[in-house]
Amino acid sequence: GVADCSKCGEKVSAPCFSCAEYCGFYLHKVCAAAPLEINHPFHRDHPLVLMQKPPYSFGTYICDFCDKTCEKFFYHCPDLDFHIKCALFTFNIAENNLKELEHFVCQDPLVSTKNDDEELEEVRKCFGCWEPLANYTHISPYCGFNLHKKCAELPLELSNICHCQHPLVLQFNSERLSCKICKVTQKRGFVYGCSSCKLVFHIECLSPPLDLAIEDESHQHTFTRLLRRVPYICDACGIEGIYNAYICCTCNIMVHKRCTSLPRIIKSKWHDHCIFHKYFLRNDFKSSSCTICHDEVNPKHGSYSCSYCNIKFHLRCVTEEKGLYSVVSLENEYEISNGGLEILSDKSVESATCVFERNDAGEATKIKHFKHLHDLKLSPFVGGYENNCDGCMLPISEPFYYCLECVFFLHKVCAELPKVKHVWHHPCQQPLSLISNKAFCCGMCWHVSNAFAYECCKCETKICLRCMTAFTPGARTCLKHEHPLFFYRDYKGRCNACSLPTWAAFCCKDCNFVLHRGCFSLPITAHHKCDVHLLSLTDHDDNSYSESHYCDICEESRDPNCWFYHCAACDTSAHVGCVLGQYPFFKLGSIYEDKNHPHPLTIVNKIYYYPECDKCGKLCEDLALECSKSDCKYIIHWNCAASRSLQRWWEWLL
Repeated sequence: GVADCSKCGEKVSAPCFSCAEYCGFYLHKVCAAAPLEINHPFHRDHPLVLMQKPPYSFGTYICDFCDKTCEKFFYHCPDLDFHIKCALFTFNIAENNLKELEHFVCQDPLVSTKNDDEELEEVRKCFGCWEPLANYTHISPYCGFNLHKKCAELPLELSNICHCQHPLVLQFNSERLSCKICKVTQKRGFVYGCSSCKLVFHIECLSPPLDLAIEDESHQHTFTRLLRRVPYICDACGIEGIYNAYICCTCNIMVHKRCTSLPRIIKSKWHDHCIFHKYFLRNDFKSSSCTICHDEVNPKHGSYSCSYCNIKFHLRCVTEEKGLYSVVSLENEYEISNGGLEILSDKSVESATCVFERNDAGEATKIKHFKHLHDLKLSPFVGGYENNCDGCMLPISEPFYYCLECVFFLHKVCAELPKVKHVWHHPCQQPLSLISNKAFCCGMCWHVSNAFAYECCKCETKICLRCMTAFTPGARTCLKHEHPLFFYRDYKGRCNACSLPTWAAFCCKDCNFVLHRGCFSLPITAHHKCDVHLLSLTDHDDNSYSESHYCDICEESRDPNCWFYHCAACDTSAHVGCVLGQYPFFKLGSIYEDKNHPHPLTIVNKIYYYPECDKCGKLCEDLALECSKSDCKYIIHWNCAASRSLQRWWEWLL
């Protein structure tokens, strides 16, 4: 029959060992003979110890060789984790036990670079250097591993002109160092390194190049190889290179080998328009920071830019993740204007509004939004408003549009969002479409809402407008901070608003102010039945008397260092969560269709005179659905009426 090996988790094939009592315990012959400890030549710092359970709280590990998860036996040291098969495979390579590999020379059709099947991408790459297999004779030791023949026969040590002080040793890149030549960090496979100097070199970077001259359609001239003994700055990406450079004498530029084939035009999920690669930018280019990492972009070095929006990107930032951009064919999809490579806008960006009137400055003053029945007019007023934006459900503020016939408001930034949008923070390759009047749970902030949202055409994940606008690249304004905030994906620290740890946050470049995603979108003002006035979001407590640090709603203690809602007139203070409740972004008064009731239901928030829920019998003290017909007294909790999937989401969040 079919069984799995109890050590490596893969299918057992004969010859193998099995339990004499037939309890379902099987072992490959190789797994049964696996040593308890391996002194691996590619990792001389620590021995690799065979373990049954990972020493991690989440119970799984990721193999540092094949990058796949496993819950079975594995070899472990403080720096590395390996499947049994990966550890033994690499050990045989290191010991030059090629007979143990049972390899054979093959020409596998799966390694063809013309095959675009994503599932075969790793099969087309060498497990030693992670370079494509198609250009070299390769060997396939057994299912799951493919190697260049030259990578299977690599020497353990070598001397190279790139590092004359010490011999370079074949090893794993356990410290995740970037290659000294190409500056790219290769997490998997083999590298040559010097432990005493803390540097590594990719195998391909040390190999003598076969191509002394390179021609590529992305550049109109030929690149010629130049061996240099001193560092240089690549004119294509702005990153330092060493030893192996390619030059174009016509354009007077020097680049890395990998930068000789950079696409001239790409469409990135970080931006709505196409962006162009330029070796040098004009002096009048206003933007000085990368839209992704927010660090300065040197105009003397190569970068990607959008001249229409006057913004630019570091090459390494915008091309770091292959799934976030695609190469554009200029001839087929985009316009050429003024005889150059300037693009006005992406043709896939379709506006959600139709403009009827503009003022002298060209600003739209009267529009029709495709998600509302009536015309909207740009507000000429300045001042505070108690209404919320029907798009993002945050308090309305200038500039905004209002409906001429009903109570409907849209922030100008919410009204100008396109019908369809590509975003960097959603894993699917499909675009997101603008929707409204659907009850949903946001896939980023996890708040339940029925306002505007963007829905993925593939996985149907929905993202609210607060998250969509907040994560649009660029500076963001927070009314509780004087400086603009920028979103950093890799930030680790604590939020100034709630004091909780955060692994991605909005940070100020001028000071240590930090807000995590949820606190960034908190409403500045809010209503609550505990006070007749609007409560204002407050970032500090001037009262030093400890007895005053409590919440007037739940009557529990309150951390004075955390943000809270406060009414100065009544001296009311309350936790943020107590004021906002479970559903702060639900649009009251809108219609909800329930299959279990014949009439349309209105979304209400019962503050006084709580009726009993028609389903569970408990008092409706919060969000509820009430029949819109006056002679029908039907009312039901939102939790009782919500779909099963939405209820599961909310229970998981709680």
